[in-house]
Amino acid sequence: MQVFWHRRDLRAHDNLGLAAAADEGDVLPVFVFDDAVLTHASPVRVAFLLDALRDLRAWYRDHGSDLVVRRGDPSGVIPDLAHEYDADRVVWNHDYTGLAQERDEVVREALGAQDTPHEQFHDAAHHEPGTIRTNAGDPYSVYTYFWKKWQDREKASPAEPPAADALADVSGEALPSLGDLGFDEPEADYPEAGYAAAVERLDAFCERDIFDYDEGREAPANEGTSRLSQDLKYGTLGVREAYARTAEAMAAAESEAAETSVEEFQSQLAWREFYQQVIYFHPRVVTENYNEYENPIEWRDDPDEIAAWKAGETGFPIVDAGMRQLREEAYVHNRVRMIVASFLTKDLMVDWRVGYDHYREYLVDHDTANDNGGWQWAASTGTDAQPYFRIFNPWTQQEDYDPDAEYIREYVPELADASVDEIHGWNDLTPEERDEIAPDYPDPIVDHSERREQALEMFQTARGEN
Repeated sequence: MQVFWHRRDLRAHDNLGLAAAADEGDVLPVFVFDDAVLTHASPVRVAFLLDALRDLRAWYRDHGSDLVVRRGDPSGVIPDLAHEYDADRVVWNHDYTGLAQERDEVVREALGAQDTPHEQFHDAAHHEPGTIRTNAGDPYSVYTYFWKKWQDREKASPAEPPAADALADVSGEALPSLGDLGFDEPEADYPEAGYAAAVERLDAFCERDIFDYDEGREAPANEGTSRLSQDLKYGTLGVREAYARTAEAMAAAESEAAETSVEEFQSQLAWREFYQQVIYFHPRVVTENYNEYENPIEWRDDPDEIAAWKAGETGFPIVDAGMRQLREEAYVHNRVRMIVASFLTKDLMVDWRVGYDHYREYLVDHDTANDNGGWQWAASTGTDAQPYFRIFNPWTQQEDYDPDAEYIREYVPELADASVDEIHGWNDLTPEERDEIAPDYPDPIVDHSERREQALEMFQTARGEN
């Protein structure tokens, strides 16, 4: 008997650890609801997780087996299951956060104490942390150089799912409900979970939008992105299968521009692995700046401004559209994520951790490594950080990326009857003009030009230049 412990790999296809366990036969698939992990969870993410587990359980049942589900501390649950089923080995795939590394070390010690063999596999990355290094042997802190080596490395083919006769003949108990786990029903409309839904999204993207991704991904009003982030986060889609599909698209590309677009999407897959290795070697970055300044950054952290940002009531249309999309869909377009993050950290001068925590609560695709890297980039505190003096102008950003205000009108209905010029020039109108055009939409809560200068001074002081 081989116990396979599912975590962030909720699929049977292209699962390296599961495939390795199946090579020995008689695999018992297991999932453990870990209260230490649930402490950091949110309603929408647990709802998606439960849907993904239902889909995975259905696959196992279709193949004559089942998913055994437990709740508790894995350091006790996993050894107990291994003992209960007289397992010859316990197998799982690595996770790279500090919490995951600490948890897995305790599980390994507990299994070792009862002489149960165990083995782990690097399934969530093409190239495990530490295998792509600088010429001096250090982990990369600059993405560009990491990407060049990542791009040149050979990628493994997707692993086959286990055959029915390699799975244990067991029956599992019912999955808990959201309420059982201590969560309310989410307010947001989140995507369908599971392997089939993930592959459908991947195929649809690779049939068309991937060939215009280089430009199409920047327009939030268009469906130009893959929408695969939650699938890669929960592992309802394997990274080798995702890459293999993009390689097929590259072979089918009919122009140099299309090839560039496919490559750009592949680089986004590499970004995920870059941030995985950052958090693997620097687990402190979850709560600390990756790059410290000479002096502490004196964040402003005004509670009223933070509340307006969270509610999508800042009077900056592109920012408010993004914050409202977050609430409605548990998702925000990537370009808009950068705009709202820059606005929070530079215009409002709020600590990036406030934004990171808020997004963690509402995003269905929250990924500790990826989101932490993105927030620290925007705050000019991370790897490859946006220089502190480069501050997004929300007004020019919305003109450049939502020129017809389609995205803004979709999520800020108060501006539905405003003209494009009025929306993009909202800051230039008088309060009386704004009240006449959209009486229910607020005036801008800050002056971008003034706050830009204040933010520059804040960072210069942190750098010891004042």
